[in-house]
Amino acid sequence: MKAHHKMLVGIVSGTVAGLLANALAGGVIDAEFLHGLRGAVGRTANAVAGNAAWLDWFVNNVTAPVGQIFIRLLLMLVVPLLFSALVMGVADLDLKQVGRLGARTLGYTVVFSTISVLIGLVAVDLIRPGASLSEEARALARTSTQVQAAPPPSDTSFGAVLMSMVPTNPLKAAADGDMIGLIVFSLIFGLGVALTPGEPVRQLRDTIQGLYDVMMKLIDGVLRLAPYGVAALLFSMTARLGLAILGQLAAYVGTVLLALGVHMFIVYSLSVRFLGGRNPIEFFRDCRLAIVTAFSTSSSSATLPTALKVAEENLKLPANVSRFVLTAGSAMNQNGTALFEGVTVLFLAQVYEVPLSLSQQALIMFICILAGIGTAGVPAGSIPVIAMILGMFKIPVEGLGLVLGVDRFLDMCRTTLNVTGDLAAAVYVARGEPPSRPAAEREPDPSTP
Repeated sequence: MKAHHKMLVGIVSGTVAGLLANALAGGVIDAEFLHGLRGAVGRTANAVAGNAAWLDWFVNNVTAPVGQIFIRLLLMLVVPLLFSALVMGVADLDLKQVGRLGARTLGYTVVFSTISVLIGLVAVDLIRPGASLSEEARALARTSTQVQAAPPPSDTSFGAVLMSMVPTNPLKAAADGDMIGLIVFSLIFGLGVALTPGEPVRQLRDTIQGLYDVMMKLIDGVLRLAPYGVAALLFSMTARLGLAILGQLAAYVGTVLLALGVHMFIVYSLSVRFLGGRNPIEFFRDCRLAIVTAFSTSSSSATLPTALKVAEENLKLPANVSRFVLTAGSAMNQNGTALFEGVTVLFLAQVYEVPLSLSQQALIMFICILAGIGTAGVPAGSIPVIAMILGMFKIPVEGLGLVLGVDRFLDMCRTTLNVTGDLAAAVYVARGEPPSRPAAEREPDPSTP
C-alpha cells in the first residue's frame, strides 16, 4: 500500500472511530456535567456516564499519548532541520558568483512570499474558519497538552522586537525555543559559508549537508508513522469534539484553497504579464507538465527535473538562468508553503481561542517568510515548522491532528503553487538576460573526439 493510501486509511479510521465513540459517550467528556447528569436522569445517565468515563480514560491514556509521541518526534527534529536547511539554502546560492541573478531571485522570493502570506492572513481573518466552535467544545479542546514556548519579549515595540531577533547565544536561543533567533543566526551563518573560500569551509559545508540529509532521513522515518499518529490524533479530537470539528475542517480547507488560488491565478498572472512580459495563459499552458508533476508528487525537489525541462524547452528560457533560479527556488521560493503555514497557525489560534494581536500576526508572517526559505521541498516538510510556530505562541500543538488529516491534499495544492512560483520567478529573472544559444551554434568541446 502506498504512503498516501495508508494516510487515507489512518484519517478515515481515526475519524470514524472517534465519531462513534463520541456518540456512544453522549457527545461529551466532562466530569462535572456527567455528575449532574447522573442525578437528573438516573440509570440511563449512569450508563452514558460510564461510557464517557471509559472513553475519557482511553483518550487520555492511549490515543492522546500515541498522537503526542508522533508530534514530539516531529518537534525533536525542528532545530537541526531548520539550521541545516537554512544554511545550505543560502550557502548553495554562492552569492559571490551569481551576482545579479542571485539578487533578483532573492528579491523576487522575499516580495512574493510576503504577498502570499498577506493573502493567507487576510483570508483567514475575514473568513475565520476556526471561530465557530461551541464553548463546550473549546473547553474540551483546552485540556490538551502544550509544548513549552519561548518567553515573549517584555518590550513589544518594533525596535525591541527587531533587536530580540538577533540572539546573543544561538544555542541558548534554540534551547529556549526562540526560533526567530535561530532562523536569523542560520541565515547569517549560511551567508558566511557562502562568502568564505577554502577547503575547511568546503568540508564544513559537506558536514552540514550531511546533517540535513540525516534529518531528512529521520523525517521520512517519522512520516512512516504518520498514519498511526494521525489516526490517534483524529480519534482524540473527534471523540472529544464530535461532528462540530468536521465543519471546522471544511471551512479551513476552503480558506487555504481560496488563498492559494488567488495567489496562483491572480498574483502570478500579474507577475508574468508585467514583470516577465509574457501572456499568462500561454505561461500556464507551457507549464502544465510541471504543474501536474508537482500536484502528483507533492515535492518541489522531485519536480525539479521536470521544471527544468519545461523552462528550457517550453518557456525557452536561458539555460543558466533557469537552472540557477529553479534549483534555488525549489529550496527557497516556497510561496505556497509560507501561505499555508500562516493560515494554519491563525486557524488553530481561532480554534483554541488564542488571541493574536496585529503585531503578533505580523511576527507570524515574518517567521513564515523566513521559514519558507528553509522548509524542505518534500511532502509534509512544513509540518515541523508549523509545530514550532504553534509552540512559540502557546497554541496547542495537538491541533496539528486536524491539519495532518487533510495535509496530503493541501500539500499537493501548495506544492503546485511553489513550482509555478519558481517558473514565474525564472521568467522574471530571464527578462533582459541574453538568450542561450542553441546547441548547434555553440563552439564544439575540444576534448570531444
